[in-house]
Amino acid sequence: MAIVLPFFINRVPAGFPSPAADYAKEDIDLPKELIKNPLSTFLVRADGESMIGAGINSGAILIVDRSLTAKNGSIVVACISGEFTIKRLVRISGKWYLQPENNAFPSVLISGKDDAIIWGVVTSAVNQFI
Repeated sequence: MAIVLPFFINRVPAGFPSPAADYAKEDIDLPKELIKNPLSTFLVRADGESMIGAGINSGAILIVDRSLTAKNGSIVVACISGEFTIKRLVRISGKWYLQPENNAFPSVLISGKDDAIIWGVVTSAVNQFI
């Protein structure tokens, strides 16, 4: 079932709004806009503060696409030794790490003994403010 919502074409400044801006709008199907590969996409709720620097707050709903190949810089859902985590996948000096976006948390080196699996690539985060 498609949910079509009004979408204002003009970008809204995060500073002072322009009183001369036109209020043109079109309709947008939000799930279609956010989910490119529905058969390989799942949702997961973030827990904790290790990714706040990437705009992922605790409680955010993440859209994760399993059909995408994770690459250097991708935010991923990974499973390491049976534990799930959300981190940025980075390659440093030929080694792969799962790196948080909060300096209060350590990076995790991915080694062969860890039994690491990348479950999918995070494509969007939905944070609620109220």
